[in-house]
Amino acid sequence: MSLRLVRAVAKVENADELHLARLLVLLRAVDKGKGKTVEGITKLAKLDFLLRYPNCLERVLAKTGKDPSAADIKEYERDSIETKMIRFRYGPWDERYRRWIALLHAKGLVNTFVQGRTVHVGLTDKGKEIAAQIVSLEDFKDLDLRSGLILKSVGLYSATRLKEFIYQTFPEITNMKWGEKIEL
Repeated sequence: MSLRLVRAVAKVENADELHLARLLVLLRAVDKGKGKTVEGITKLAKLDFLLRYPNCLERVLAKTGKDPSAADIKEYERDSIETKMIRFRYGPWDERYRRWIALLHAKGLVNTFVQGRTVHVGLTDKGKEIAAQIVSLEDFKDLDLRSGLILKSVGLYSATRLKEFIYQTFPEITNMKWGEKIEL
């Protein structure tokens, strides 16, 4: 592998735009045209974990009685991880979620509000328009499909139930140390 390729991959990984687009696609699936929000940043992270790691999505689909082949994972996706996540107290996590939500909010693409101790994240009208444009692009069709599958299989779970489900489905995560990079 050339150093130029390694630098290019690192540049993409550190660019916020791809992550913001992926989150918009996921939030669009949650919204369903009804103004629904994700209840909690950690829940958003867990749902995004399944989007970022399609191999894990297959396991979730199988465990929830759905057809794993519906995720339509390409062969090249099986051995690559789109981006890193780490083991955190409440499950898979990326320290950049608060930054990404702040960027989406600053661009007028999401609204956030606190209800009790839970931060809700939902699309604005502008966010819905941009998300619709993103999913119309061929390169984002798989993310759109998988976002829908994630929501149909575990989207109604509370953050706590989703955490428990992830630990049951991926017991190898529970043996990892906090802050250790997840490689499944």
